[in-house]
Amino acid sequence: MFEYLTAGESHGPRLTAIIKSLPSGLRVEVDKINEQLFRRQQGYGRGVRMKIESDRVIINSGLRHKKTLGTPLSMTIENKDWQNWLEVMAPDQERGEEVEALTNPRPGHADLAGALKYNHRDLRNVLERASARETAARTAVGAVAGQFLAEFEIDVYSHVVQIGNLKSETWTDLKAKAPDRFANKEAVQKYFAELDQTPLRCGDSSKTEAMKNLIDSWRDNGDSVGGVFEIVVTGLPVGLGSHVHWDLKLESKLAAQLMGIQAVKGVEIGAGFKGAGLPGSKAHDQIFYNLDRGFYRNSNQAGGIEGGMTNGEELIIRLAVKPIPTLAQALHSADIISKKETTAAKERSDVCAVPAASIVGEAVTAIVLAGSTAEKFGGDSIREIKRNYDGYLEQLRKF
Repeated sequence: MFEYLTAGESHGPRLTAIIKSLPSGLRVEVDKINEQLFRRQQGYGRGVRMKIESDRVIINSGLRHKKTLGTPLSMTIENKDWQNWLEVMAPDQERGEEVEALTNPRPGHADLAGALKYNHRDLRNVLERASARETAARTAVGAVAGQFLAEFEIDVYSHVVQIGNLKSETWTDLKAKAPDRFANKEAVQKYFAELDQTPLRCGDSSKTEAMKNLIDSWRDNGDSVGGVFEIVVTGLPVGLGSHVHWDLKLESKLAAQLMGIQAVKGVEIGAGFKGAGLPGSKAHDQIFYNLDRGFYRNSNQAGGIEGGMTNGEELIIRLAVKPIPTLAQALHSADIISKKETTAAKERSDVCAVPAASIVGEAVTAIVLAGSTAEKFGGDSIREIKRNYDGYLEQLRKF
């Protein structure tokens, strides 16, 4: 379940997403999908495109009276900017002489590698699909997955912890600094909900101002800005994933799909690279037990995954987002036709998309976890899966 396909070009008529299989009886609120699409379009440093588009999903199949049917769920998101690209992107007309080929590839983008691989002489044939516009479709899929996870009280959050070379506190830092602040689910929800009202989805207001200034400064120099965001998942049961085969390990699935987000160049779970420099006595989370909590840890260096499986602690993932490869101060390039020196193409683009990427990261994480939850507990309907889930929790309580 939750296997999906997306289709569509950045400046084509629409984006399409199809979820191949869902449990029947899952309540899906379309407004909640649109909320996630709106969140993806926000953030300081976004470009003109986000002022043109106002993403809303259209459900084409698989949903009746707000309940899934167990059949493929198909969704589309219209591209309003399509009206400005009718001739350039026309699917049913011969290419006109007025449509100029794009031949100066951008360093850091799919342009050149894609043209060489697919034997294209117009880079637009590559960049239209390589564009991060495609992530709107994945965000819609993730919004459905998130509503499925909510049935099991599993919540997926994110926040920005670095813009350029400026760092803010991670979730582990925040909890260590004020452990009572996030003592219950409502407090955690409130913290992350409030981030959506900030320009960079960063919890430190003083760092946010410095980050905004950095974005402005680099923009003025014709540059772009990357950063790091962190995903936090609460409410996960023990045992999603498996130790049995490499491809069943949960971190394997997460890393594969998260690295598939445009511009993501690194993923770490828990202590990640920092943990590699620690002695074993400090790198691992000691195990405790009491009647109320069962088995638990008093630290979370593992980031919620041990041996390829969730261990009952919070899942913590950080992702590095490279600076966007479209620069106002274009980098050196070479024309794919004439082979002469030139500068890279200047497509309309964001300066910083890290806050938007964090929303896409939530969506992709939700998709992976929803698939793993459905696989673990089985069933063709949401009632059957929840019944199996409740039975498993009872098994854990009696262990």
